[in-house]
Amino acid sequence: MFSRVLVPLDGSKVGEAALPVIEQLVDKLAPEGKVEITLIGVITLLRHWVVVGEASAPVSYTEEELKIIRERVMDYLTKSGESLKSKGVTVKTIVSTGNAAEEILRAADQIKADLIAMSTHGRSGLRRLAFGSSTDKVLRGSHIPVLMVRAPEGTTNE
Repeated sequence: MFSRVLVPLDGSKVGEAALPVIEQLVDKLAPEGKVEITLIGVITLLRHWVVVGEASAPVSYTEEELKIIRERVMDYLTKSGESLKSKGVTVKTIVSTGNAAEEILRAADQIKADLIAMSTHGRSGLRRLAFGSSTDKVLRGSHIPVLMVRAPEGTTNE
């Protein structure tokens, strides 16, 4: 059924809402074989703001700063996958840079995923239009099934 699953994570509790669902479904995803879960973290901000007095300017991260950010994201993904690994699931990690939705779709193609499982903030209507939604863009751009898991009420992005 689903032997290769891509799970995007953004470092927030909302973003992690899909993990417990995947853990519960592991035995059902590919009952005849092993399941491989790939966790992806996408670095979307390639610059930061420097503020001096009342002036501010965007400054690109140096290669050294990007390296540190990539290492932190990789550590986070590795820790996030520990519970799945303890269940005997093969867990891989990808750290990518760019537009979140585009990188998720690209990774799904690269690993030949047959399912993308991701969390949604559960916004609707004007709030969804105003903020945009990587989940919505992935859902519309994917040629494979996308399992959207709504974050529990009261879950924050922290």
